[in-house]
Amino acid sequence: MKKQVYSGRYTVENEEDIVVFLIGMRINRRLAVHKWFPVFSAMPGMIKELYTHKDTLGFLSMENYFGLRTTLMVQYWRSTEDLLAYARGKQHLAAWKVFNQKASSTDAVGIYHETYVIPKGNYEAIYANMPLYGLAKANKHIPVSPKCTTAKQRLKKNKVI
Repeated sequence: MKKQVYSGRYTVENEEDIVVFLIGMRINRRLAVHKWFPVFSAMPGMIKELYTHKDTLGFLSMENYFGLRTTLMVQYWRSTEDLLAYARGKQHLAAWKVFNQKASSTDAVGIYHETYVIPKGNYEAIYANMPLYGLAKANKHIPVSPKCTTAKQRLKKNKVI
């Protein structure tokens, strides 16, 4: 499926708080597939759940990145309460249990996450000739106006700088 490319320059509205959650794994021992594959294979089910129940879960959007040893998923959430509620949910707890059984006692695979809570008005973005991506998938995607052509202007508009 081809994504629509929006010609020109766009930014995002930043009138709402947002939570950015980075999560991923690192394969430390490639040949220990039986240790890292269960961790890797747990994600597709959770991703499907997130997109299927976006509105009720508070999940907004995500992007995935894959390297030779490391994965990174950037997720956007409506609030920390929504993110933490999902972490206590049935599907996530099942995946966490599998990780603890298969991989927590070995250094064959590592996992990580970082959470950033960003108050409204304290973020900005620019997209030139891009499909909806990142924050533009999570928040309202709007054309750049003459009053917000630079990052400094977009942040100053919201009294960040």
